[in-house]
Amino acid sequence: MQIYLDYSATTPCHPDVITAMSRIWQEQWGNPSSLHEWGQRAATVLEQARMQVADLIHAPAESIIFTSGGTEANNLALMGVARTFAQPQHLIISSIEHSAITEPARLLEQQGWQVTRLPVDSQGHVSPIALENSLRNNTVLVSVIYGQSEVGTLQSIQSLGPIVQDRGILFHTDAVQVAGRLPIDVQTLPVDLLSLSSHKLYGPQGAGALYVRPGTALIPLLLGGGQEQGLRSGTPAVPIIAGFGLAAEIAAAEMGSEYLRLIQMRDRMFSQLRDSPYLLPTGDLDQRLPHHLSFCLHPDVPAEVTGKTLVRQMNLAGIAISAGSACHSGKLEPSRVLKAMGYSNQQALSGIRLTLGRYTTPADIDWTMTVLTQILHRLIPQSAAIA
Repeated sequence: MQIYLDYSATTPCHPDVITAMSRIWQEQWGNPSSLHEWGQRAATVLEQARMQVADLIHAPAESIIFTSGGTEANNLALMGVARTFAQPQHLIISSIEHSAITEPARLLEQQGWQVTRLPVDSQGHVSPIALENSLRNNTVLVSVIYGQSEVGTLQSIQSLGPIVQDRGILFHTDAVQVAGRLPIDVQTLPVDLLSLSSHKLYGPQGAGALYVRPGTALIPLLLGGGQEQGLRSGTPAVPIIAGFGLAAEIAAAEMGSEYLRLIQMRDRMFSQLRDSPYLLPTGDLDQRLPHHLSFCLHPDVPAEVTGKTLVRQMNLAGIAISAGSACHSGKLEPSRVLKAMGYSNQQALSGIRLTLGRYTTPADIDWTMTVLTQILHRLIPQSAAIA
């Protein structure tokens, strides 16, 4: 029995998406910049996908800029804004951003930009007061992740956005984990820039998008033929983008029922695993991604049992989960997200994530809980059991 519980890492392509992409590769493979019939057929496919993605977040079609994925969308948001300024300014990000935000911010800092990394509380929330107090006269952009991929916490974008926008500062959110799982309406959501990824919502890998509120100035990262309104040069991957568009349409149609199904399974698993003497839930248990569970090990568990250990043992049992700690040059490093939330180095090495999806069944949940419990009992000496 094999069970995949790593849907926050990537999702399998929806069968209808695979069928549609295959047809487009065969019949509508032209360059959408070409004026002849082959090109115009491809251009029609491209624009249909743009409308489908736009509809998912209730945006005007012209505000969607296609990219190669969420990472490029995040880079375009930060670097694209930064390039509009002749001199370094001030940027604010949260301390629990994805590396596609933290690394561009680090590069900008090396180029003279001032970067503030907002602290979070033990549940992973950014304080509106801390955000307001961090604003400066030269702050030009704030980026706060919408749904944190490692611990599942949802930020109150509705509360944070106005603090920024009322000062005339641009606000970006990485919504890669949220789009397709929770409703997004950029007509009311106080954001100027928002990042999306195809393969997080049952579309193909290799496509993403940046929503750019009309009137928001960016300078592109890629120069060339001027595609995507001059913001992302390069011949678009039409079949891949078409798959993204169809996946977005399917996600919008099924979101309501799928949300309730995932919530029920997620809470069922939480209710049983949270009573484990070895596991501590991480992130906000209420304001949370609907498909997401995360834990770290109790501090009294022996240090040699890490999140990576549990991932490997679960994989041997045919179950895919993930860990938050990273391995660089053979050395295991604590999760910076858990560290930012106040966890010790040992606990930050022990984080695990289980994320549910379209093909997860109640039987999968029950078997996973049984296997994980057995693994914990086997790895952790009874003398270390938590009372």
